[in-house]
Amino acid sequence: MSTRHVPVLIIGSGPAGYTAAIYAARAMLEPVLIAGMEQGGQLMITTDVENYPGYADPVQGPWMMEQMLKQAEHVGAEIVNDLVTNVEIAERPFTVTTDSGTIWTCDSLIIATGAQAKWLGIPSEKQFMGFGVSACATCDGFFYRGKNVIVVGGGNSAVEEALYLSNLAAKVTIVHRRDSFRAEKILQQRVFDKENIDIIWDTEVVEYLGTPPQPPMPASVNGIRLKNRKTGVSTDMPIDGVFVAIGHAPAVSLFKDKLKHKSNGYLWTAPDSTATDVPGVFAAGDVTDDIYRQAVTAAGMGCMAALEAERYIAGLVRHAEAAE
Repeated sequence: MSTRHVPVLIIGSGPAGYTAAIYAARAMLEPVLIAGMEQGGQLMITTDVENYPGYADPVQGPWMMEQMLKQAEHVGAEIVNDLVTNVEIAERPFTVTTDSGTIWTCDSLIIATGAQAKWLGIPSEKQFMGFGVSACATCDGFFYRGKNVIVVGGGNSAVEEALYLSNLAAKVTIVHRRDSFRAEKILQQRVFDKENIDIIWDTEVVEYLGTPPQPPMPASVNGIRLKNRKTGVSTDMPIDGVFVAIGHAPAVSLFKDKLKHKSNGYLWTAPDSTATDVPGVFAAGDVTDDIYRQAVTAAGMGCMAALEAERYIAGLVRHAEAAE
């Protein structure tokens, strides 16, 4: 077991974490980023990325995250392939323990652990993720202009995704396992008023149908199998794309009872800031962003967190100097 102290420690290796590492490294703060088990975050299961500034042509999500990693290393950030198992932030310096047994202490901590979309968990789901099955209409809806798509879910996320897609797709069908929506009434009414949105009640998706991967050709969805929960009858429905909108789960288990959370479980941050309720601890990206959940906004928050960490550490230095 070894112990290391660094000025800035970053947990998480998505756009927020890598951007925070880039800015902190350029500020000469010698940041260390602990990458975790899922390096690159949700972009690792994304194929074509068209909405991240700086690329004239679509790029692959995993390639883009590889470039962010290399950029962070190029400017001096240290990337550690390890998993955080415990965080102590009640006292300073903060203490972070990893699976390898290393104990890290730091003056400032940036949390960029992200959030994961909730999936249906059906057998073929992993096979078709990014190949006709998506959890982000804002990210992937553009690829389904003039096509027929399914949205799975019945809460605010589902109806908002359906409304967004209705402006792009020829037809949107919402599949909901209950007989009524849980979404806000005003959103429900907007869905009911849309001529190109249909609803299938009391039904769940039990299988994705399509072409399995046949290198060099990837997998491709062309339909779904539905099962009525009341009658038990199964039917197959042709479709161009499926959007699963049953919510997101922020990766906050390490910070239970240690940081303030929003009512929906995301980490709380001060308005127009990435500061949490513990001075010196900052949260960036999807672990706190329950509204936009985009790579570009996550990167922006990573920048904010690094700049705020730099100011915080500068304040510690000034305070120490004044005390001498």
